[in-house]
Amino acid sequence: MIPLEVLFQILGTTVLASPAVLLAVLGLSSLINRPLSETAIARLTQGAVLCALLPAIVILAIMLGTGIRHVPIELGNWVMLPEEQFHFHLKFVFDRLSIPFLMLSCVLCGVVGAFTRRYLHREEGYGRFFLYYAMFFCGMVLSSLASTIEALFVGWEMVGLSSALLVAYFHDRTNPVRNGQRVWSIYRLSDAAFLIAAITMHHLTGRGDFGGLMSSGIWPEGTAAMTSSQALMVGSLLLVAAAGKSALFPFSGWLPRAMEGPTPSSAIFYGALSVHLGAFLLLRLSPIIEASLTLRLMVLSLGIVSAVCGGIMSRVQNDVKVSLAYASLTQVGIIVVEIGLGLKYLALVHIMGHASLRTMQLLRAPTLLRDYSDLENKIGTRLPRDTWVGAGFLPPGVQRWCYRFGFERGFMDIALDKWVVQPFVRFFRWCDSVERRATDALSSEASRESDQAELHPEDFKSAA
Repeated sequence: MIPLEVLFQILGTTVLASPAVLLAVLGLSSLINRPLSETAIARLTQGAVLCALLPAIVILAIMLGTGIRHVPIELGNWVMLPEEQFHFHLKFVFDRLSIPFLMLSCVLCGVVGAFTRRYLHREEGYGRFFLYYAMFFCGMVLSSLASTIEALFVGWEMVGLSSALLVAYFHDRTNPVRNGQRVWSIYRLSDAAFLIAAITMHHLTGRGDFGGLMSSGIWPEGTAAMTSSQALMVGSLLLVAAAGKSALFPFSGWLPRAMEGPTPSSAIFYGALSVHLGAFLLLRLSPIIEASLTLRLMVLSLGIVSAVCGGIMSRVQNDVKVSLAYASLTQVGIIVVEIGLGLKYLALVHIMGHASLRTMQLLRAPTLLRDYSDLENKIGTRLPRDTWVGAGFLPPGVQRWCYRFGFERGFMDIALDKWVVQPFVRFFRWCDSVERRATDALSSEASRESDQAELHPEDFKSAA
């Protein structure tokens, strides 16, 4: 009879190893220029998803049968700096938050993988898509099960990198590459806030283990082992990280740009899992939110503003994928409000239901307009359109402003460019001018051949 602890360790390690093995196999085949066939890639992907999902189901069944609510999986310390109070500890946990989110990730990744096998059949970038998909799948498994903030950050980064690469999937065109860079720049800001929060947690508690943050109990009953002011400082940074990852206000402008990627990546990233990862972070660290009233009010305000903005913007878009993406933003904003109110289980159920629904809608999007047109042709008239009854009570000026606000996507890109990007650009141009004068003086001639390079239209706007 295998001891229960050993069985948990074997099953948990299998869950973690399956997506890592898939990523390694697909990555090595590309690295040595021995591409696999479409059938081999599809079977490897299906096998990895099943090898992650089935052990998770077994662990869940054992936990339900024995009443165990917390199963840690230790993979050891990889980096230890005692004098700096830092250690990189690979520790994962199966609990009432991680198991549902893990199983959701496996099921939806399996569905999207099966859909993509036919959707991208004979596409030149078929293998490249599944390589990025494997990176995303591995990142989601790590993020779902992480029990330390360092392990969560590793998964968080893998999800962000694969997301930006898939936005720029059609790299032979200019706009997808530019939009991928834009998404990556927002993710960098989010990741910087996350990293600062992780370092701050280490200095405050001496460890990055989520269990060390809970002075009593496990999720969701635990309470944060820090003062209200400390929770406000760390929680504010984590809120910025969650807002950037989930496209909450004021970072929602990158969401329509992300629709440049293939439909399967739009479904799994911005309808299902990646867009909810920020809310999952807030759920995992909800005891920190509860430790500060000011932080709870910030979470509630961010959720309400994001939901309202998403609702307005989704109604005036002329692209079905973008409209669905902003509808997802509305629901994520509501989920954040639920977290701020302390309704943790409701938020978790909302995430699972909304992710499943939105995945199906986005996978259906390529044929939706054609079916809509065919239905109108068959009945011989336009289908009735739903309108918001409350719009009639608004003054015409307010209606026009709301339409412009939604059509211009909340002016968020413009605001970020003006108040965040341009100050950096001016500073770097000043540094460039100093360097230019120095190099020209040393070479006695113009030393910048790059000045002759052709600029993208967006660069002309920023230069002006």
